[in-house]
Amino acid sequence: MNEENLAKIQAIAEAALLAAGKPLTLDQLRELFPEDERPARQVMEHVMMLVGNACEGRGFELRKVASGYRLQIREEFAPWVSRLFEEKPQRYSRALLETLALIAYRQPITRGEIEDIRGVAVSSNIIRTLLEREWVRIVGHRDVPGRPAMYATTRQFLDYFNLSGLTELPPLSEIRDLEEIGREIEKNIQAEIEFDSASAQPTGDNTPDQTFH
Repeated sequence: MNEENLAKIQAIAEAALLAAGKPLTLDQLRELFPEDERPARQVMEHVMMLVGNACEGRGFELRKVASGYRLQIREEFAPWVSRLFEEKPQRYSRALLETLALIAYRQPITRGEIEDIRGVAVSSNIIRTLLEREWVRIVGHRDVPGRPAMYATTRQFLDYFNLSGLTELPPLSEIRDLEEIGREIEKNIQAEIEFDSASAQPTGDNTPDQTFH
């Protein structure tokens, strides 16, 4: 494929990513083209590399997350861009952040198992908030008396924290305690600003990317 065609595909991909307001997969980008003009998957992968290279030195970047590719503001420019928006990032309690961290690292995990590790009861409001944010979902029930629900993270969780998979989470050996994990998650929450709007959340299915056993 010649450079002129590649440049056209690149421009179309950039326009689509700007307009979508959510991550797009390679197949979704390829489907923008008529069937007889549809670029091969390998060509589209090369085009995304070109898009990423074109973002170098700019205020935004191409990021691959669990649900696909998206253009977003670089984290270092968040303090300036955030002044454009009246809505401030919501702050979450230490208990919620620790609960989210335990689900991320120990999934699938039940509410009772979370309480055993933390040593305190988990508020129903915390579980409801995590479910409403679509950061966690019920993936089954533990085969014990009472059949408690088991929780795991979703692709929405991975997208929000700029992760393509759970393997990108910091190794537990590098983190001293749950409070430190919570602080790291909170920092990511405060810094998260989408390219199109500070309040826009990426969409995607709620299928867990993978679980730890």
